[in-house]
Amino acid sequence: MNKDFTESSGNVFTDLGFSPEEAAILQMRADLMANLSKFIKARKLTQAKAAEIFGVSQSRVSDLTRGKWEKFSLEMLITLATKAGMRVSLKTAA
Repeated sequence: MNKDFTESSGNVFTDLGFSPEEAAILQMRADLMANLSKFIKARKLTQAKAAEIFGVSQSRVSDLTRGKWEKFSLEMLITLATKAGMRVSLKTAA
């Protein structure tokens, strides 16, 4: 069976054709959203309790857990992660 495939660059957003700059930001946003969703699940938080911790409305937590990434800036996700007690850092490599 012959299967054609393209090896990933390591960033799905680059693979989808976004510019390197935009792909980097989108990847950071996706990673933060995934980590925040894991935080909520691991602690078995209701959306209301998560909203209280994050200092946002329950509907914002719903958007977060449903993966509505377009509704969250990188800055907002960093703020939410910090409120959750996560340490957020930016790493660069040459």
